This record gives sequence, C-alpha cells and structure tokens, in this order.
Amino acid sequence: MRLKALLRGAVPDDALTSFSGHFDVIGDIAIVSIPPELEDYKRTVAETILAGRKNIYTVLNKVHKVRSDSRIASYEILIGDTTFTRYREFGFQYRFDVTKVFFNSHMAYERMRVTNQVEPGEHVLVPFCGVGPFAIPAAARGARVVAIEQNPDAYFWLRENITLNHVRNAITTINGDARDTGLLPGTRFDRIIIPTPYGMNSVLEVFAPFILMDGMVHYYTFKARNEIPALVEGFAERGFDLTYQNSCGNVAPGINRWVFDLVKKN
Repeated sequence: MRLKALLRGAVPDDALTSFSGHFDVIGDIAIVSIPPELEDYKRTVAETILAGRKNIYTVLNKVHKVRSDSRIASYEILIGDTTFTRYREFGFQYRFDVTKVFFNSHMAYERMRVTNQVEPGEHVLVPFCGVGPFAIPAAARGARVVAIEQNPDAYFWLRENITLNHVRNAITTINGDARDTGLLPGTRFDRIIIPTPYGMNSVLEVFAPFILMDGMVHYYTFKARNEIPALVEGFAERGFDLTYQNSCGNVAPGINRWVFDLVKKN
C-alpha cells in the first residue's frame, strides 16, 4: 500500500514533503508517525490506511519514540477503541497492548533464524525478553528457557503468551532487571539470546560468564557501521569466535541494529 501516493489530492503537497508514508502493522493495529505538517490531516491519514487494509481496526500515531528502560513509546489513538492486539508469527501467537510493551514486527525473520538453531534439551537464557518472541519458539523446540523481563506489563503478557502457546512447563520467568545477575539460577547456558535495548552498552560483558564453553551467544547491539571492526576485534579478545554478523535495520541516522552470533572458545 503506497500511503503517500494515496494521500495526494486529499492532503496539500507541501504538507506531505516531510512524511515518509511508512507505517507498521502489528496484528490488527497500524502505527504511523505523523509529522507536525500533517497535524490537521491526521484523521485523513488514518482513514486512508483503513481503506487500504481491511484487516486493520485501530490506527495509532506514534507521538514520541521509544524511551526509558521499559522501551515504551507514546501514542495517540486516531481511529479505533482498543490498543490490544493478537499478533501471529510463524505459527506462534502473541497478545499484548502495543502502548505498554516494546515489540518489533520487523524482526520476525531474524527471530526465526535464531530460534531455528535451538536444539532439544538446550538450556537457553533470554534477557530483555519482552512478551516472548524469542523465548517461546525456543521453548517450543524443546529447550529449557529462562526468560527475564523488567517491564511489569510486558512480563504479564509474557506469562499470558507462554500459556497461549502451550510452553509453560519449559520456561522459567523472572520479573526484574536482566543486568542483575543475582536473579539468575546458579548454572551456565548452552545458548544466550540478547536482544539488547537501545542505548544499553556493555551487556555482553554481563552475560559472557554465563555461557558454556562452545555455547552460542546471539548478541544484538546498536552501532554505526564504522564501529563494527573494533567491536569484532573485541569479541576475539573476550574468547569468542564470530560465526555470523548482519545488520537488522536502521534505527536512527547512521545507526543500525546489528546481530553477532558468537561461539565461546576460551
């Protein structure tokens, strides 16, 4: 759906100049960021989205970007009467309030790439787990998962989604700051999946002592491209072999989310 093109004629051209026309869909909710120039046309934008996507019932305007440790943005409802959604991803279902938790639908294929590597019987740690999109598929593949989430709303939906996807016996949940390693059981893990929140540095150092020899760490971080060579050098110095790296999308001017698959060797 080419939203910007559909708005031409209904909205003055000069008002569209700073509008990308991009919007995200999570379940039956569309999320758009409307610039100040389109303030008087917010309803028109929302109605145009609804007209082109019959499966959408709510349109939200992202007023402020994600901020704070809870990773929550601020929204206003343009059309609709609920911010709760049910999102489906590769056979799994997740229910949550999009205004209370962090969820990135663009990471779906990346989550599948990682969780498809999980072997039955593995002991897996997922800090910053959110509503469960890494933890639940890992558990469904036969792993024993420890999932940690600080945001109480996300933790509530994590537990609901564990039940919804029938993996309650395979996941231990912890409501707390994942960086507080005193919360962890006295064990090491075969695999650690670290979807690091934006702006949080040095978390690899926090969790590195908890990976078994030859265990795998899937480490996400936010960096400019020119910072990557030094970062990769640091992995080797910490005893990790790099087996895969990739950019998982731009999040700010010049800044991308990166993933590194790291095997612990010494």
